[in-house]
Amino acid sequence: MKLGEGVEAAIHCAAMLAGVEGAATMPGAAMAEAFGLSQSYLLKHLNALTASGILESVPGPSGGFRLARPAERITLLDIVLAVEGREPAFRCGEIRQRGPARLDASAYVKPCGISVAMLKAERAYRAALAESRLSDIVADYMSDADPRSVAANCAFVERHQRPQKSSSTKQARRVRE
Repeated sequence: MKLGEGVEAAIHCAAMLAGVEGAATMPGAAMAEAFGLSQSYLLKHLNALTASGILESVPGPSGGFRLARPAERITLLDIVLAVEGREPAFRCGEIRQRGPARLDASAYVKPCGISVAMLKAERAYRAALAESRLSDIVADYMSDADPRSVAANCAFVERHQRPQKSSSTKQARRVRE
């Protein structure tokens, strides 16, 4: 099974956003810069994460992206399905029923053994991803990575995050206007 490069980018961006403080956001351009990716390529995947309810997109000049729910409630499976789609990686086309040696449909009452094996593997793969939480990935990185890497990444997030005005500040401003 081969996952697209967008999965790696999406997981890294979600992990980066887990480090953003409070309601702050991170612009897509900054994340694209951080990982050496094209902004348009990355935005496609950030929008898929937003559509799946993993990220929240905040419009405006000080907008950007942030996690839509706590990192403890985001699994790697959530991210993979948002980017790659919900369809199984293997789709049986029942090619055993084609070609010159095919038989009447009554000869194929049992499911294709190849399909059964592949779907069993997919269930195991998805179950493993469902057990891996974004918060655990981030915690492992923070405790096990080279301290220089952690410091550089934290400094990048600190430089590029965009604080958001709280809703009470916005409400007070509307009342004054």
